[in-house]
Amino acid sequence: MTAVLYEVRDAVATLTLNRPQALNALDLAMIDGLAEASARAAFDREVRAVVLCGSGEHFMAGGDLKWFREQLALPPAERQARFSRLIGAVHASIEQLKTMEKPVVASVQGAVAGFGLSLMMAADLALAADDAYFTLAYCRIGLSPDGGATWSLPRLVGLRRAMEIALLGDRFDAARAGELGLVNRVVPRAQLADETAALAARLAAGPTAALARTKALLNASFTQPLSAQLVGEQHAFAACGAEPDFAEGLAGFFEKRPANFSGRE
Repeated sequence: MTAVLYEVRDAVATLTLNRPQALNALDLAMIDGLAEASARAAFDREVRAVVLCGSGEHFMAGGDLKWFREQLALPPAERQARFSRLIGAVHASIEQLKTMEKPVVASVQGAVAGFGLSLMMAADLALAADDAYFTLAYCRIGLSPDGGATWSLPRLVGLRRAMEIALLGDRFDAARAGELGLVNRVVPRAQLADETAALAARLAAGPTAALARTKALLNASFTQPLSAQLVGEQHAFAACGAEPDFAEGLAGFFEKRPANFSGRE
C-alpha cells in the first residue's frame, strides 16, 4: 500500500496519508512518501494549491508507537542517533510545506495527534471536521515535540497557551481548536470534503505568485524587524506589479468581472 497518495486535478495537488488501518500513524514509509509528495507538489508548475488530508476516519494519530517500542532494543546512543536521522528526514517535509510557493490547506478529521498536529500546523490554512480532536501528546510518552510544533504553536495560539498544550498534553475538540486559532473553520464531517475542495479551488484560481510572496512575508514577519519587513514588502509588491496577473486583476476590476489569473510569474 502506498503510504502517501498523490493526485493532481484542476491545478490542486492532494496529498493523502494512507495508512487508515493504523490511524495514519507516521512510519518510515510515510516519512519517505511525505518527502517525495511534498517536493513533487512544490516543484510542479501545474500545481497552484495543495491539500493535505488523511484517508479513513482519522487525519493522523502521531508517530507509530509500535515502531518506537521496537527501538528500545537498541543501546541508548544508537537509539539517539537513529531518532536524530529520523526526525531530520521528517523535517524535510515540514520545511517544504512551509516554504513552497503555493498555498497549502490541511483538511482534518478524527485524531489529529502528535506529529499529526505538527503537520496540520505546517499548512497555511486548516479546515477541521466537527468530529476532529487534537492533542500534542509528546509529553505523555516522554518526548519533546517535533515537526516544527514549537515554532508553529506559539505563533498560532500565543506562548502561554502553547505551553499549556505542549506541557500538559491534554486532548481538546474541534470547537476549542477553532477558538484557539489552530484551525480556520470547523465544518460538519459530511461537508469536509466539499468545503476543502471549494477552498482549494479558490486558492488555485488566485494569483499564485502574489500569494506565494504574501505567504513568505507573513512567515518571516515574526523574526524580522519592521525595517526589513518593509523592504521585503517593497520588493514583493514591485515584483507583483511587473507580472501579468496584476494587469489581469486590474482588467477584471474595471470590466466588472472576475479576474482570470494565470498564476505565472
